[in-house]
Amino acid sequence: MVERQARRTIAVKRPGRRNAKKAGNLPPDLARRVRLRMRRQARAHDLGLTPREHALLRRLDTPARIQAFINAIPTNHEIGGETVLSVREVLRQRRAHCIEGAMLAAAALWVNGDPPLVMHLDCDESDYPHVIALFRRSGFWGAISKTNGAPLRYRDPIYRTLRELALSYFHEYSNKRGHKTLRSYSASFDLRRIDPAEWVTSAKSCWKTHDRLAELRHFALISPRQERLLVKRDRFERKASKMVEHPRPES
Repeated sequence: MVERQARRTIAVKRPGRRNAKKAGNLPPDLARRVRLRMRRQARAHDLGLTPREHALLRRLDTPARIQAFINAIPTNHEIGGETVLSVREVLRQRRAHCIEGAMLAAAALWVNGDPPLVMHLDCDESDYPHVIALFRRSGFWGAISKTNGAPLRYRDPIYRTLRELALSYFHEYSNKRGHKTLRSYSASFDLRRIDPAEWVTSAKSCWKTHDRLAELRHFALISPRQERLLVKRDRFERKASKMVEHPRPES
């Protein structure tokens, strides 16, 4: 009986040793990415940032401070064409729109010990998708959001589920004609799954990261029947929604 138990113990341990050996023999670049996925708090060299860039993100040590920082960054109106600026380029160019602000917020969260989580909000074809950075406090979800208007902004950590959080954006998420356009949300996505060279330090637009988020599995917020029952935002709401924080520069 003892001999059979010993054999079972050995049989259980061997696969673990083989897996550890395989992990140790990974190519250097892949091994580095595996280690990054396990890192709770990102250091400057993990992200490829300079000490000055890292120190700036390190000072943004609460979600509220991160939100205040990205609010102060002028909106990227993409005057020269569509962009998905990396974290470094946002800091250098001092401009950002939603996904660019979300990636900066995620990087700041990671530098300060929170996972760099984001959520993709998808909508009707008449409007534009949105990306937010996620954080949790005492088991409740909150969000950091870069937007030029008043509605789609910071969310306090009071939401029990990601669906609740996504629904908090529903009423104000609308197109220029006042139609409510938010339709679905993705699960949380950990940006540690993508090489920081793609979304943190890239000198080129981060279209691979953009596409990765857009292609995530999404969950419907309303049914087709509910969609038919939606009422347009009224004239007063539409007028109020035109107020922006960073007006588009006059050409």
